[in-house]
Amino acid sequence: MKDQKLLWVGLVFVALAVVGFIFIDFTPSGWAHEHKYEDGEEVYLWMNKVGPFPNPQETYPYYSLPFCHPDKLIHSDTEGLGEALVGYDLIKSMVEIFFKRDIERKPICSKSLTKSEYEEFREAILEQYWYQMYLDDLPVWGMVGESYEDDAGEKKVFIYTHQKFSLSWNGDRVIEVNLTSENPVVLEAGSPLQFTFSVNWQETSTSFDDRFRKYLDKSFFEHQIHWFSIFNSFMMVIFLVGLVSLILMRTLKRDYARFGKLDDEDADRDEDVGDESGWKQIKGDVFRSPPRLLLFSALVGTGHQLVILVFCLLCLAALGTYYAQRGTVVTAFIVCYALTSFIAGYGGGGYYARNGGKKWIKCMFVTASFLPGIAFSIAFMLNTIALSYGSLNYIPLGTLIAVLAIWSCISLPLTLVGTVVGKNWNGTPEKVRINQVPRQIPEKRWYLQPWVHILLGGVLPFGSIFIEMYFIFTSFYKYYYVYGFMLLVYVILIIVTVCVTIVSTYFLLNSEDYRWQWTSFLSAASTAGYVFLYSVYYFYMKTKMSGFFQTVFYFGYMAMFCLGLATLCGAIGFIGTSMFVRRIYTMIKGD
Repeated sequence: MKDQKLLWVGLVFVALAVVGFIFIDFTPSGWAHEHKYEDGEEVYLWMNKVGPFPNPQETYPYYSLPFCHPDKLIHSDTEGLGEALVGYDLIKSMVEIFFKRDIERKPICSKSLTKSEYEEFREAILEQYWYQMYLDDLPVWGMVGESYEDDAGEKKVFIYTHQKFSLSWNGDRVIEVNLTSENPVVLEAGSPLQFTFSVNWQETSTSFDDRFRKYLDKSFFEHQIHWFSIFNSFMMVIFLVGLVSLILMRTLKRDYARFGKLDDEDADRDEDVGDESGWKQIKGDVFRSPPRLLLFSALVGTGHQLVILVFCLLCLAALGTYYAQRGTVVTAFIVCYALTSFIAGYGGGGYYARNGGKKWIKCMFVTASFLPGIAFSIAFMLNTIALSYGSLNYIPLGTLIAVLAIWSCISLPLTLVGTVVGKNWNGTPEKVRINQVPRQIPEKRWYLQPWVHILLGGVLPFGSIFIEMYFIFTSFYKYYYVYGFMLLVYVILIIVTVCVTIVSTYFLLNSEDYRWQWTSFLSAASTAGYVFLYSVYYFYMKTKMSGFFQTVFYFGYMAMFCLGLATLCGAIGFIGTSMFVRRIYTMIKGD
């Protein structure tokens, strides 16, 4: 009765949350604008951010540099939740552009640099600062200036004072925008600077639906190496599936031979081999509850959620054009994570109840808050650093409150409902005989120790996604759009992880070690450890990133990503191994 009341309370919370959820503005700006103009209508140019080119995550508001700025800063009111989390702050520019109207050369402003403004511009140019703007939701990039050393070894610093806009139109829509920075002027304190711009329009046959294709580097992402890596991973899948099938067929053959009580000589030989293998000797301990049951159940439940969540996100991204909309991937992740929290509660609560857990409310809270709690702690630390630097990566307080509200009003109640449903509908303990006294684990060689399985278990899964990880890391400087490739690699990762974990568990059980639950989970989760090591290599060997800010943000985000990947892969490995263990021991349950 108490459970039913809690279930109804959870359902009421979910209903209220869904009603409020409908009124929250998650729509990216690219969907809010119709992109249609009349001749002579103003096309707004929005200034976004500025920062050093080698450090893509170190960004600041455009007007943090002493550019000409209007008396009143007008912020865009169409930014969604995802844009605020990623770090966008669109401010209307002083550059006035009108649809299909050319402008030869028009002044933006004139100013004489003070000593402090000169130092700010000089430091920015020496650090290769670039800036980003948006025109009709199309990104535009430009460099603040350039520098070089003369024959005497002195640094010469120039600032670009003219912006040349080349735009294309088709019907009543903007199709393409390009920016050329011109007229470099020697940067000197006190010297007057005249900032100007020009606009040139021309008609194009490119359709509106294809206007974002120019930003996609097809020669890089659709290279033969990418296709070859997919084929290579596919061949690995075939090999591992064959290996696991061979083990399963061999094991089942021995079981059928034993229970059929065949009298021929071949059956007796198979029986002897089966008895010597060792895995049948621990049938009374193999279904024993794992240590730290509450934490393990929370990890398994969260892993179930992430498996479904990532699959749904990749399917949506592969079918849509998420790369063309600012913050859409982040928004979709938050929405899908909140709505799939039921799966986490159901999986974690069901497993916890099946293994005799009694503190199911505590299990629910740990399941709902484990991954978000760690991610929020890391994000809070990064947010504090961003605030001290005045960076755009700082997440406003209102946005943080909105995310917390989504978690508390949607994710938490759904986890509660899922836990109640899971423990009532999927929490019946299996009818297996478990020894009252745990069997002593015999001594075995070092390569059969669980830590070896854990250490080596992630090698092949990481090898199956290695090339794709390279393309993902490269998207720091490019638009990643091949979500179909990523979906295929994700499926390959699932199959490889399951196969490797099953083989590893088979050898572990053969050595009469029944501690397979945590071993299978951590063995698959070690894939994330190799990804993190690769991220360290990529940071120091493949990029020019530097500085405390960029280093902390890079590894902070990588820590969150690898934590989620470890939970996801660990759950995949445990689910596959659990099915395997249940299958091979079902045949001897009656002994």
